[in-house]
Amino acid sequence: MEELSLVQLQQDMSDKMAFHRQIATNPLSDSFMLPPTRQVVATESVSGQSLAFGEMLRGVLDTVDLYQSHASEKVTAVELGKSDDLIGATIAAQKAQLSFSALMQVRNKMVSNFEDIIKMPI
Repeated sequence: MEELSLVQLQQDMSDKMAFHRQIATNPLSDSFMLPPTRQVVATESVSGQSLAFGEMLRGVLDTVDLYQSHASEKVTAVELGKSDDLIGATIAAQKAQLSFSALMQVRNKMVSNFEDIIKMPI
C-alpha cells in the first residue's frame, strides 16, 4: 500500500513539473488550469515546426487581444457604474498592458533579428 502511494506521489510530482514547464514556456496562455496535452516531438518536419510556430504566435496574439478586451469590458463596467470592482478592473488593465508590452518586445526582437539576417553578406 505504501508503494502505491509512493508511485502516485512520483506521478503527481511529474505532473506538477510538466505543468510548471508549460507555464514557463508560454506565460501568456490561459490554459494553465489544464495539464499539458500536447508535447512537441523533436522529429517533426520543418513544415510542421513552422506551422507550430505560426499556431503558437496566433495563440499569443489571441491571448493578448483577449486580455485587452477583458480589461476594456471591466473598465467600462466600472465607469458606467455597473460594477464596483475597481481593483479587478485595475488588475485586468495592468495584465493587458504587461502582456502587450511583452508582445511588443518580442516583436521588436524578431524585427531586429530579421534585419540582421537581411544585412548578412551572401
